[in-house]
Amino acid sequence: MRESLQRIDGKLSLVDVKTDKSRRTVNLPRFAVSALKAHRARQLQERLVAGTRWQDRGLVFTSTIGTPLDGWQVHRRYHELLSKAGVPRKRFHDLRHTAASLLFAQGVEPRVVMEILGHSRIATTLDIYTHLLPHAQQDAADKMDAILAT
Repeated sequence: MRESLQRIDGKLSLVDVKTDKSRRTVNLPRFAVSALKAHRARQLQERLVAGTRWQDRGLVFTSTIGTPLDGWQVHRRYHELLSKAGVPRKRFHDLRHTAASLLFAQGVEPRVVMEILGHSRIATTLDIYTHLLPHAQQDAADKMDAILAT
């Protein structure tokens, strides 16, 4: 990510990201790469339909004419998808918390999770962005049993 979309004086503008940590490469899982490729194919179709109205700004997620998506559009669509899937309403930002918690549940090292999220301090990742999964304490007890039980 090189830039961030922000509303400045009522207008959407691309601005530099906040920190050096925000400017990073993130390895994506295969399912995400596949989804992005499918999205790109749809976007190329939209570009053809839009013709001269298309505004190429090098963005990945855009309106049907290439302009940046406003936050309210993204949130509205996100909540529609949650409702359609029967998932309780959640904040969009909660996706970061979920990702961190799932990575920890899979045994991913805290420092790796910190780097994926772009935090400068591991304490931020551990204190704010991870949540103890219900089975985690039982898993820890079972592992202690495996080591110490005779």
